[in-house]
Amino acid sequence: MDKKITIELVKSLNGRNDKHIATAASLGLRKIGNKTVQPDNPQTRGKIAQIGYLVKVTHELSPAPGSRKAAWRKGRGYATGNGKTGGRGHKGQKARSGGGVRVGFEGGQMPLSRRIPKRGFNNIFAKPLESVNVSVLNDRFENGAEIDAQTLLDTGVLSKCEYGVKILGGGELTKKLTVRAKAFSASAKEKIEAAGGKAEVV
Repeated sequence: MDKKITIELVKSLNGRNDKHIATAASLGLRKIGNKTVQPDNPQTRGKIAQIGYLVKVTHELSPAPGSRKAAWRKGRGYATGNGKTGGRGHKGQKARSGGGVRVGFEGGQMPLSRRIPKRGFNNIFAKPLESVNVSVLNDRFENGAEIDAQTLLDTGVLSKCEYGVKILGGGELTKKLTVRAKAFSASAKEKIEAAGGKAEVV
């Protein structure tokens, strides 16, 4: 039976070498998170070698040597191989049954979590927008294209878009594009309209 290998795209193809983008596409990898099962042969291995910095071969993953050790079974007698005190050492609060202190407790002194200054807060109701520069649209789309959030997801420009997209004005735009997005920066809107396109807020 032929051996198979599972390949996953773990880095974006945005701005990559055209040859590497084509190699990834030949393996069926277009967006971050895409996985493909391929025959384990020299041709496939050659493609992986070309784009090794973009993918991982999942069935070959293993922990680094020495990073995982079997836990001692503490406090369970001499037979465990941990000696007379069962791996707990001589006396003290942590040697007792049920002993020890809670996480973060520092013996009564002001714990680190309360000593350090606090500033600001995390808004749990925030709906952050994904951002895309006009230069990316210029590189990835043809003249006259109509672009919205779903188009950006389908073409791999974005890997996720939960709340919408904002178009920013970084780079140059020379193509006439119709762009529909939740928001536009002033410079992005100016560049899109200067190139003959439309910036539509949806």
